[in-house]
Amino acid sequence: MSARVAATLHQRIRDDIQDRILQGDWAPGHRIPSEHELMAEYACSRMTVNKALTQLAGTGLIERRRRAGSFVARPHPHLEQVALQIPDIEAEVRARGLDYRFELLQRELRAPRIGSAEEQALGQGGQVLAINSRHLADGQPLALEQRLIDPHAVPAAAEQDFAVQAPGSWLLRHVPWTRAEHRISAINADAAQAQLLDVARGSACLAIERRTWRGEQPVTWVRQLFLGSAYELVARFTPGLR
Repeated sequence: MSARVAATLHQRIRDDIQDRILQGDWAPGHRIPSEHELMAEYACSRMTVNKALTQLAGTGLIERRRRAGSFVARPHPHLEQVALQIPDIEAEVRARGLDYRFELLQRELRAPRIGSAEEQALGQGGQVLAINSRHLADGQPLALEQRLIDPHAVPAAAEQDFAVQAPGSWLLRHVPWTRAEHRISAINADAAQAQLLDVARGSACLAIERRTWRGEQPVTWVRQLFLGSAYELVARFTPGLR
């Protein structure tokens, strides 16, 4: 096999695996076919397969474990030692024995708006998926959510209607990420927010703004507004760790 053909083939293997992950066919934790299986499937050398897998591991899409194989990467908040993990609101609400409900308020797949830095960053492929929603616990409003997703980075997201499942829960189950940034602030609910949260205007709320990346590729931006009386943040630390 010539060097040129081998280079083209390892790119094809890399792209095929990447597409399966980004389209949601292989969820975080899914075992990638072994090197020998890939060698047989693509009729190529182990060196060619190894090069493709090494490149995918370098992007953070997969994890290579000695003697165990390669797996679609799971979230690793400790990569930047963030104090907060990315929560699955549905799972947290149900874990407290409460009934959870998700309400989709608006979903748009459109061109990124000029003047919005977040939309420009996540819409470099020409489109951005914008979702507004509300989370409820035992029938009572818990949080409002504004989310942007890059459909170029996560093609399968554009095919989801998110009529029932929250996009955050879906992303955690289907899309690996390698880096996250949180910004936390306290605000008072304006008239529109207060109406959706069923509280008085000016009520105290906790605003969490989060960005996540896969390698250098931005995946999503979200701003969640929680009722101050219904949500708290807890971080635990171990002495001596940095």
